[in-house]
Amino acid sequence: MSAVKVAEFSTLSVVIPAYNEEAGIAEIIERTLSIRPALAEIKLGLELLVVDDGSKDRTAEIAAQYPTVRLLRHDPNRGYGAALKTGFHAARGELLGFLDADGTYPPESFPALCQEIFHGADVVVGSRRSGAESEMPRVRQLGNLLWSSLVSLLSNHRVVDPASGMRVMRRAALTSLYPLPDGLNFTPVMSTRAVHENLTLVEIPMPYKEREGASKLNVVEDGMRFLGTIIWTALSYNPVRILGSIGAGLISIGLLIALILVGVRISGTSELSPWGVTGAFVSVVLGIAGVSIFALGATFNQLVSLFHQRPIRQGLFGRPLFDPPLELHFWWLGLLAMLSGISFGVVSLILGLRGWEIERLWLYLLAGTVLTLLGIQLAIFWVIMRVLEELNQRAQLVEDDLGREAEEHE
Repeated sequence: MSAVKVAEFSTLSVVIPAYNEEAGIAEIIERTLSIRPALAEIKLGLELLVVDDGSKDRTAEIAAQYPTVRLLRHDPNRGYGAALKTGFHAARGELLGFLDADGTYPPESFPALCQEIFHGADVVVGSRRSGAESEMPRVRQLGNLLWSSLVSLLSNHRVVDPASGMRVMRRAALTSLYPLPDGLNFTPVMSTRAVHENLTLVEIPMPYKEREGASKLNVVEDGMRFLGTIIWTALSYNPVRILGSIGAGLISIGLLIALILVGVRISGTSELSPWGVTGAFVSVVLGIAGVSIFALGATFNQLVSLFHQRPIRQGLFGRPLFDPPLELHFWWLGLLAMLSGISFGVVSLILGLRGWEIERLWLYLLAGTVLTLLGIQLAIFWVIMRVLEELNQRAQLVEDDLGREAEEHE
């Protein structure tokens, strides 16, 4: 442990959001207050804040009985994430921690989480899926597995428990983590933002006890909300990872169907069955849609890079899929596609004038149409990305020119 790093922090502010938790709020407050000696051993004081989020029972009344607890109140209910943000705003500590009011997370783990901050972490998560004893129901274990796999895939950083409700973070990290939602999806969005903002996120094993009584989490409704917010948050950092993967998948399926149609044509079958017509339709739609979505993802990456003022070139396992990036080749790929499409069209016209029937020409005409449209799309996206790239580099170019001018005047 670095003494210098420990000296940076003097207080851990723990925020407990509470909504209708009169049955367990006293116990969790007392357990949290009991960690003062353990925190003192690592040179930290404790500030405990309870945010009553519009409870209709005695939650606030019970919390108010503890003189060392700061009670904040919402009226009406504003949501789990909103309660945490209210607590963070009012907290005085350099370290911010939080846990649920239902006793499912052990406040006794806070000193261990703080130790990881001392060793350089920005956000430390108490993980319910890292080997410690856990009473998480199987359906929620499955959901957590899905969320962790999704966040890990989209961020190139393994995240084991993105929805854990017990964490410690540096206050300074909030600048990178905000904005965060007001609802129960607060924690998975925080994990997704942390890894995309290149914050050091550490997960340590922590026991978990299932709450008594009904959970406030709706597995289906909140699960879909988690899924949506994880994807939308990741899209705001590296769109091409998601859109590019979708586009590549659609292109692959479209090409496979097209190859089957070509095989049918080569075998001597000129006329298409209803299934063949459907296959041709699906192939064209998937191919054009796939290229559009892939190019859209690459274009959005330029916009995101412009917004964040940093390059975004993430491929699989932290390496770019194409080097140089594929979008830099759009100009000649588009030109090649357009020339090929026009060539197919000209050949079809010549063959038609020589007496070929449409049954023999349909494949050439279809290929010409698709290639011409794809070429136009790629050319348009290339022009857009060139403009965005110029805007991205403008600040650096201005700085270089001003620096060169200063050198010439010396």
